[in-house]
Amino acid sequence: MIPKRPLRIAIAIARLNVGGPATHVIELAAGLPRDRFAVRLFAGREGRGETGMHYLADEKGVQSESVPALSPHLGPADLIAFFQLLRIFRAWKPDVVHTHTAKAGAVGRAAARCAGVPVIVHTFHGHVLRGYFPRPLEGFFRGVERSLTRITDRIVTLSPALKADLVEIGIAGPEKIEVVPLGMDLAALLECDSRRGELRAELGFGTGEPIVGIVGRLVPIKNHRLFLEAARSMVNSGSSARFVIVGDGELREVLGNLAAEMGIADRIRFLGWRKDMVPVYAGLDLLALSSDNEGTPVALIEGMAAGVPVVATAVGGVPDVVRDGTTGRLVPPGDPEAMRRAWRSAFEEKETTKRMSTVARREVEERFGCERMLSAMAALYGELTDLKTGATRPR
Repeated sequence: MIPKRPLRIAIAIARLNVGGPATHVIELAAGLPRDRFAVRLFAGREGRGETGMHYLADEKGVQSESVPALSPHLGPADLIAFFQLLRIFRAWKPDVVHTHTAKAGAVGRAAARCAGVPVIVHTFHGHVLRGYFPRPLEGFFRGVERSLTRITDRIVTLSPALKADLVEIGIAGPEKIEVVPLGMDLAALLECDSRRGELRAELGFGTGEPIVGIVGRLVPIKNHRLFLEAARSMVNSGSSARFVIVGDGELREVLGNLAAEMGIADRIRFLGWRKDMVPVYAGLDLLALSSDNEGTPVALIEGMAAGVPVVATAVGGVPDVVRDGTTGRLVPPGDPEAMRRAWRSAFEEKETTKRMSTVARREVEERFGCERMLSAMAALYGELTDLKTGATRPR
């Protein structure tokens, strides 16, 4: 018999640090229709030096519930986190547990299984199962994920490329993986034209100085060194460009020292994290991404929505977001000269760049808006619970 109450959805994530996964789960928790779903969001603590996105949860009316022992680091606390989630799931009896990120995916899915939760879903926002660890450790983590797949009703990925990668390394068969692209509230970025000059005025840059920016955590995988090397090459070639690095993280001091060693410290501004990113994107003349790997690059989606030309390394899910030569320019990873040439082309081929940005803005609005993501996830939750109960739930 179909329960008359809304479906109970428990969403679990390791932490709400600044980035795509936190944005995604907050939008999901906030946007699912309340007449059909009762949603609770559970999150662990941010790591040292990480900035949280609880302000966005507050803005969206989402009350995240703390799981104190849940963190991104491996350790004895993981067992405590398991029991904390197990107690929550047994008491609330959710119809669906939906985990995000690797740590919450492991601990949360195990707890959900032990609590007898009918439907378990896990989203891969990216993964570290290829090329991150020594072979024995990589094999161990792949084995863990394959075991977790056996107790998971559906795996969700944000891009076709990520799905193909998970199938290739044997995490799950294609029939068990659903592609649901990231959903974001892009309204303010799509309407940001009136804020174009704010960043330039704040930083005191001249009108003849193009602003090249990068947005993301200051961590090794983002490879800000590549960005700085390309910036140095631009400066040495006579460009008047200025460069801004938006974000924070463990490499902040290292990158500041590197910019000084390269002789370009006076051309670089480190802006830290900004709650209001609209004037930042609106003020950029070019947005770069220099990562060695990416899931779905939120910064690129946001920049494209703001009408900013983009140049990015062709890694992970980036080519699923940026179509090379149509909505932006892609370059090989680890090649600063290729990045510099792409920046130069973006500035010199003005009409082509403008056309790309116009197409990109339209495409991200169509592909990455919240409503499409929410509709897809609501349908998936309903389908999976119907399969478990043998019922047909009104849509």
